Amino acid sequence: MLDRNALARGLAEAYMDGAVSLPYALLRSYRALKLTDTECMIVIQLLAFRQLEQNEFPTMEQLQQRLGASQTAVGQAMQKLVKHGFVGIDEVYDPATGVQSERYNLTGLFRKIAALLAAEELPLRGGAADLGAEGPDDTASLRKPLRPASDEAAPTNLLTVFEQEFGRPLTPMECETITGWLDSDGYAEELVLFALKESVFAGKLHFRYIDRILLEWSRNRVGSVEDARAHVQKFRSR
Repeated sequence: MLDRNALARGLAEAYMDGAVSLPYALLRSYRALKLTDTECMIVIQLLAFRQLEQNEFPTMEQLQQRLGASQTAVGQAMQKLVKHGFVGIDEVYDPATGVQSERYNLTGLFRKIAALLAAEELPLRGGAADLGAEGPDDTASLRKPLRPASDEAAPTNLLTVFEQEFGRPLTPMECETITGWLDSDGYAEELVLFALKESVFAGKLHFRYIDRILLEWSRNRVGSVEDARAHVQKFRSR
């Protein structure tokens, strides 16, 4: 039989545990922004960690525990959020203590939500029935991927290879570094993979060394794996 006193105590503790201030526009817009339920829940958890626990940079393990998802699923979801500008990572320096830390920044997400609202691309509150009445073709654009599947698969596969070599899930900052190599620096995925293999061969498996390899190749106009092999052979034969 249900213990009503125990239930009352449980409810009281649940209410006293605190509440998270969640923008309603996020719940209305995340589908229009092509975010999955997992990606939206990650954003909600980031807000919860910040507001209730004063933790502005929860670990991937903490997020995984909250979501009950695999490390790969959480890592890939976070990588997409960072890559497409929904979530940023700021480096913060405290001059009083001399400590440098990181924190998640959701400004990009809210700017995208604001753009939808300003363009009146979100349905009015309670407008779900109106959308449904217009037929499936009118909402098909909301179900289209942000990029073609082939473009999305490349960085995801690259992350998986890195995680296998490092023997652990990548941090959000490491995911952002890989994304920067591909998008900002313009390195081919195959070239990044070859640089990873070279770092393993040299026994220096860390991101700074891989970045130095890519920078060295860029300075020597190495644009393909074949060029990189020739450059490496030339360097080793000295």
